[in-house]
Amino acid sequence: MSETIPPPIDTSSVFGEILGDDSTKRRRPEPTVVVIFGATGDLTGRKLAPALYNVMLDGALKEPTVIIGVSRGALTKAAFGDKLKPAVTQHSRQPVVPDKWQAFANKLEFVGGEFSDDATYKALGEKIDEGMKKGAKSVVFYLSTPPAVFPIVLEKLHQHKLITRSVQKPGVPGCRVIVEKPFGRDLATARALNEMIGSYVDESQIYRIDHYLGKETVQNILVLRFGNSIFEPIWNRNHIDYVEITASESIGIEGRGAFYEQTGVVRDIIQNHLLQVMSLVTMEVPSSFAADDIRDEKAQVLRSVRSLSLDDVANNCVRGQYRGYRQEQGVAADSQVPTFAAMRLMIDSWRWEGVPFYLRAGKKLAQRLTEVSIHFKAVPLVLFKEEAAGSVLQPAVLTLRIQPHEGISLRFVAKVPGENINVGNVVMNMTYADAFKRPIAEAYERLLLDCMRGDATLFNRRDSVDRAWELIQPVLQVWEATDGVQIYEPDSAGPKGANVMMSRDGRAWRDLKV
Repeated sequence: MSETIPPPIDTSSVFGEILGDDSTKRRRPEPTVVVIFGATGDLTGRKLAPALYNVMLDGALKEPTVIIGVSRGALTKAAFGDKLKPAVTQHSRQPVVPDKWQAFANKLEFVGGEFSDDATYKALGEKIDEGMKKGAKSVVFYLSTPPAVFPIVLEKLHQHKLITRSVQKPGVPGCRVIVEKPFGRDLATARALNEMIGSYVDESQIYRIDHYLGKETVQNILVLRFGNSIFEPIWNRNHIDYVEITASESIGIEGRGAFYEQTGVVRDIIQNHLLQVMSLVTMEVPSSFAADDIRDEKAQVLRSVRSLSLDDVANNCVRGQYRGYRQEQGVAADSQVPTFAAMRLMIDSWRWEGVPFYLRAGKKLAQRLTEVSIHFKAVPLVLFKEEAAGSVLQPAVLTLRIQPHEGISLRFVAKVPGENINVGNVVMNMTYADAFKRPIAEAYERLLLDCMRGDATLFNRRDSVDRAWELIQPVLQVWEATDGVQIYEPDSAGPKGANVMMSRDGRAWRDLKV
């Protein structure tokens, strides 16, 4: 007798949507004109076009949604679709089949020209007008370009009356601008960039995208914390010893030497991704799951993070560089740019006083892994003296795996079967793929849909961006003014200095395993 495979579970209908404003939850966006500047670039092919194709397959796009690519060169509508198809075929989570692809290709338009040329924006305006006459309600401009190009694009959009400054309300059609990271190189440039963008559009129209916040597993941090009464009472300094947040990659810089020489791992990963994840792990209970209520609490916890002194940078921040980085194309022979960074942060709040947060990120490490590990305090050893002497008894650890193999695991102590009271460590795992029997959508799918809906919950607000740069600024200033990067071997756990930093506190990183 063959086994019957149950149908996929539609978690959206079982649990409902909780994140976001009431006017946007579980609602398909109104027909939208999506304009992508830099439409022939890598990001569009790898992320944006596959995301839009998949949300179309999921039935989330209302007709007549129009997708206009803007880039240098001259492409016809058909040629633009032909150029995107191989990349979408490679990167889409759902297969590209002829009839579905044709439906997607029918939504595409292309405007070729220089970003500084008035003719480009005149042609773009005509395409937008066509979309609005067909029934589109909103316009989203996606600036998939280097930040240096932002001013000229926004100035020309404003000059040709393609963007209008207005306060946007959640769920109401309007004009919005999506800005890709990096949001500046440091605090001063980030503030200047925000001032420049803010001179053309209102803060409510600006959607600063961080793809980490679009990941289902990152969003689940809030649900796990606030949706389970067993966790919230122990989510504080009384029960938690320390927290680790790791983002390790097994690949190197993959030919992006010139980019990485200007960026480094702190700007690339820690200043945005890891600080955002930390704010979700540590924020207080919001009054609701509406966009501003969540973003208020995230901003508040970042303000509570203790600023780093020069001594903190010297003793609690470690930089490393994988062996072979200096031989990469575009990298200086004596480069001090870190490809690995680890640091300890403290939060001066009632909930987290005395609990250290250890952040690490790096390239060419032993494992591709992004996770948050909550290490709980050890139990008193009165009942387990003999077991503790053999280092068998270990404190409980709750691990939130963001990628890959997305899920949650809990390590705890249990009795080993037998006559004697022997204890062992047990790991209990939950993976999203097994639990819900459905694929996890890519982050850009959720983020693009939310912008089209007018829901800013998962996007960075200006005050959080500024505060993140304030926290990282001392590290950048010291490291860029001094030598001292530690060389580490590829496929390792990083430089030894990161282990020394943890050992001084009597703690250790979770192993990175090949």
